[in-house]
Amino acid sequence: MSELTTYITFGFHHIADLNAADHILFLLALAAVYRVSEWRSALWVITAFTAGHSITLALAVTGALTLPTGLIEFLIPVTILVTCLENLLAVGHSVSPGRRHFRAVLAGIFGLVHGAGFANYLKALFVDRIAVPLFGFNIGIELGQLIILSLATIGFLLLDRTIRSTRRADLTAAGSAFRLRVAGVSLVVAVLAARMVVERSTW
Repeated sequence: MSELTTYITFGFHHIADLNAADHILFLLALAAVYRVSEWRSALWVITAFTAGHSITLALAVTGALTLPTGLIEFLIPVTILVTCLENLLAVGHSVSPGRRHFRAVLAGIFGLVHGAGFANYLKALFVDRIAVPLFGFNIGIELGQLIILSLATIGFLLLDRTIRSTRRADLTAAGSAFRLRVAGVSLVVAVLAARMVVERSTW
């Protein structure tokens, strides 16, 4: 196995590992408010998140930026919680151009925080050269994100269908099922994130 392949594998396993559930929860929170027909809006947001974490990952790994590990680990679940709250405030509304841009900016800023978390893990894996580890690790993260988001989309579609099939006739409209799904997913993720916030706080 080449060095590049090794670090691609490390990156993939890092974001897909249940021990790194905070990153998975953040992706679920980001994706929860989108229908399949709104894939362009979702793509903007995911791209912004990718750009954000790629920037901080590169800066932190190269030593151009140093951030306290404890602070980063605390801020990551805070970003999840804020994203869930934004979901709940906007539930039932279509993703307007203004909101699409707002969510993209928010995802980009939060991506900066998650990138620092990725960097803390990556720096523990190498000692000498950084170009290949950084490139490969980032590719692995992106592959992991794509798989997680694909599975999440399938899961959300199944959840929408389940809600429609179990609710009364007056609540079986696709819009109602979608609102219930967004609220339900966001609430569950918010509770898990809030627990992480408390566990990682220095209070």
